[in-house]
Amino acid sequence: MMRRTLVIALLLLPFTLSAQIRIGYVSYEKLLHAMPEYAQAEEDLRQLKAQYDDEATRGEDEFQRKFTEFLEGQKDFPQNILLKRQAELQALMENGLSFRQEAQGILEETERQLISELEKRLNAAIQEVGASGGYLCILNTDGNQCPFINQGAGEDVTFAVLQKLGLAEADETEEEGQPEALPEP
Repeated sequence: MMRRTLVIALLLLPFTLSAQIRIGYVSYEKLLHAMPEYAQAEEDLRQLKAQYDDEATRGEDEFQRKFTEFLEGQKDFPQNILLKRQAELQALMENGLSFRQEAQGILEETERQLISELEKRLNAAIQEVGASGGYLCILNTDGNQCPFINQGAGEDVTFAVLQKLGLAEADETEEEGQPEALPEP
């Protein structure tokens, strides 16, 4: 009798455990793009890139001007002036390439820093929703990482995260408790 009860209890254990497990899911990119700070970060990056592009263009214009002058006068230059001008053009070209590479690195690092701050805030909100909602985990549905989620086993917690971020109010929901729309990444 005791053995039969133990076997039945062991057989029912997975069913009782699965009833207690809650899994949430969100589109991380959509949430990130819904944050007003994201738009500001993109605008800041756009302005910084424009400044670097302007400076690079200025350097390229200077190179073009000097190259044109070189071509026009190369027949008349003595050998030492010709070599000096060639070296000058070579240095301008190398400086231009170096500046472009350096600017690209700075832009990438700035973007990482700006997005990192937003991701920290978003991750904290997701963790709070997960802990307060009793979820085992919250999955990211971006990039087809999770092509199927059983609606009976998983729950879209996007709206709860938006509320935690202060980007949605309880009365902004549709009939199913979800936000009306999120921006596309």
